[in-house]
Amino acid sequence: MKARIKITLKNGVLDPQGKAIEGAVKGLGISGVSDVRQGKYVEVDLAESDPDKARAIVERMCKDLLANMVIENYSYEIAP
Repeated sequence: MKARIKITLKNGVLDPQGKAIEGAVKGLGISGVSDVRQGKYVEVDLAESDPDKARAIVERMCKDLLANMVIENYSYEIAP
């Protein structure tokens, strides 16, 4: 199975990288872009074939390693 994980900053958390991206986009002359937020995307191949067990593995990875639960949210999809 494959897990596709998105990790983003929670609302209200300052995002200096997002602001830098927004400034660079404006520097390219592209208008109409605002409130840029950046995050992380992680793909993981899992040897587990049981969807419930795969979700439990991904939950543990996200909570214990990939996401800082104080300032970040995460979501994921699991596909065969």
